[in-house]
Amino acid sequence: MTAQSAKPHSPIEPAEVFYSRILDAVGRDIINGTLPQGSRLTIDGLQQQFGVSRTVVRDCMRILESMNLVFSKRRIGIVVQARERWNVYDARVIRWRLGGPGRADQFRSLTQLRCAVEPAAALAAAGNATQEERARVVELAAQLRSLGESGKLDEFLEVDIEFHALILKASGNEMFSALTEVVAEVLSGRTRHGLMPHNPREHALARHEEVAAAISSGDVRAAEFSMTSLLAEVRQAIP
Repeated sequence: MTAQSAKPHSPIEPAEVFYSRILDAVGRDIINGTLPQGSRLTIDGLQQQFGVSRTVVRDCMRILESMNLVFSKRRIGIVVQARERWNVYDARVIRWRLGGPGRADQFRSLTQLRCAVEPAAALAAAGNATQEERARVVELAAQLRSLGESGKLDEFLEVDIEFHALILKASGNEMFSALTEVVAEVLSGRTRHGLMPHNPREHALARHEEVAAAISSGDVRAAEFSMTSLLAEVRQAIP
């Protein structure tokens, strides 16, 4: 849905729903180029378009401004930022880009980021994880095996997100942990856009188990190697 085609707000629509609807409509139009760099928006125009209060419009524009998608300029209004200014690590920006015409390039760049970060995170997790985290990562790998072999992709996705998030957190590196939402959006996007096989490949299931076993046993090199191998399969699956 583009900002131009958005439907007026219904008075009974929950606040969080129409906030999301406005953000999604304008955000996607910016990402897709419907609202190119330099496009001007006004509070009055957006208020009329979406049928909401000025306060709601201002709040939504502040959120988009925090993503560096727009900036406010006195006497001009709200101006769309250049692509190179966008906060490309924001989860919503990632989601909108994965849903737009540049999907393949976005998947490719995000997968390259994962290949650079997650093996190092797995290595660090093998050295730094708590006993509870070591036990949990093994449990999650076993769940992935069961769900993957059963073809339960929705449940598989939830557990896969937890698996990778746990490793980022268990690394003890706050910079790695801060990428949790980025990785979650990549994993969700692969399923949402049909880039996951109905039954995850044996290679992927085995590599998850190997990563978990290495972290559990504190084998830092095996954890790094197994995660690198897992992500090599992911990289090959991106068109």
